[in-house]
Amino acid sequence: MTDATPGTYAPENPEDDIGRANDEYTQPEGAQEDAPSTFAETVKYLGPSVIISATIVGSGEIILTASLGAAVCYVMLWWVLFSCWSKSILQAELARYIVLSGDTYLRAINRVPGRIPGPRNDFAWPIGLGLIGFVTGLTGLGGLIGGAGQAVTLVFPELNTIYVVGFLALVAACVLASGSYRRLENVMLVFVLTFTVLTITGAILMQDTQYATRPADILSGFTFEFSTAFAVLALAAYGYTGVNSGEISGYSYWCIEKGYPARIGRFDGSDGWYRRAEGWLKVLRTDVWITLALLTCATIPFYFLGAGVLHAMGQTPTGTDTIPALSHMFTETLGSWSLWLFAIGAFCILYSSTVAGVAAGARYIPDYLIELGFLSRENVAARHKIIRWYGMIVPFIGLGMYAGFQRPAMMVTIAASYAAMMLPMQSGITLYLQKRRLPEAVRPGSLAVNFLRLIFVVQLILAGCVIYFTVL
Repeated sequence: MTDATPGTYAPENPEDDIGRANDEYTQPEGAQEDAPSTFAETVKYLGPSVIISATIVGSGEIILTASLGAAVCYVMLWWVLFSCWSKSILQAELARYIVLSGDTYLRAINRVPGRIPGPRNDFAWPIGLGLIGFVTGLTGLGGLIGGAGQAVTLVFPELNTIYVVGFLALVAACVLASGSYRRLENVMLVFVLTFTVLTITGAILMQDTQYATRPADILSGFTFEFSTAFAVLALAAYGYTGVNSGEISGYSYWCIEKGYPARIGRFDGSDGWYRRAEGWLKVLRTDVWITLALLTCATIPFYFLGAGVLHAMGQTPTGTDTIPALSHMFTETLGSWSLWLFAIGAFCILYSSTVAGVAAGARYIPDYLIELGFLSRENVAARHKIIRWYGMIVPFIGLGMYAGFQRPAMMVTIAASYAAMMLPMQSGITLYLQKRRLPEAVRPGSLAVNFLRLIFVVQLILAGCVIYFTVL
């Protein structure tokens, strides 16, 4: 980031002035606060990374990453690492725009040129794409909660999976009924710590077996091969491994509810605003680095387990046998006792993704209603009421989706493929909004901008590949 010092800020269009956001949800009056000055103080203000990690380390890792390893062995390790690391720059830079401008994610993407007539208000074309992605995301939700149910029936096979998934939907609805950010953060912290420790433990214990990962295996993962025979799976893994498009947008809402934009305050051009902006952006960057560390620690072990165990066994997880097949990553290396270890880890990963994913989706609905003209931006109470009701209803929609398909891997692949196509849109819009609406002093430096431009081009190519391999 360039030094945050006041300078001339006079957008050509007055509507582009970030001081005109006027949103009590993102920047309530009188909430300004100086940023912490030490790391010990900074830790108290971290948290969005915990919730987003609960969503990130889910279907992409336990289903798609392990399935990719099972299909191609170690040769696409480079691809998995690229999937993990390349999108964090977008996560950080979109969040930068959100916390400085006072926009929500949907208000931000509704500012781009290209309008579509609506029943109340016209809206920007990305809003329409987002609505389609919202529907495919519900398909992925069914795969997540269904996978969590399959994890339970691994150790309790006498239970009916549909009934288990129904019970999990009920529990999720109860957890989300309050709409509380703090409660969600505390619950997700337990899940994230549990599945991260169990995943790393499984990968470490594997090294004392015939399936151990050798240095030659790791080196083979950096030959930069791309298996076109499994292109759809690889592209889906890119879409859902690391921070996917839904999690990138969801992260911006958790930053809002953690209070980052509120503490910076509405832009007034003062030295105090620039000082607060620089301080809270440092907190934001620390939170993003924690996200990257957590998702890497949880993703790579699953790829190793899939490549080292499932590939050697000739197994590819599919259909209602997805989770039982994945359990062989543990039972074949550690013995039958480790079924419990895998089941607990799989449940924590998939169920935490379900709960955190529904919670994030709940934040979109009132925003869509606002941008489409059906709800006033000033009605913060209605926003919170919609968030609570969504959290209580949608888990049961996930139940219905799973009951209809009962194929977690396929359901997640559908959602992941669309998520991959949404990434270049987010990168391009972030570059556009930062340049058009942010004061120059708080824009990213040239290195970050050029890297984001490069990622935008790569994501555009990959989106074209998704269309080619899945549609044409």
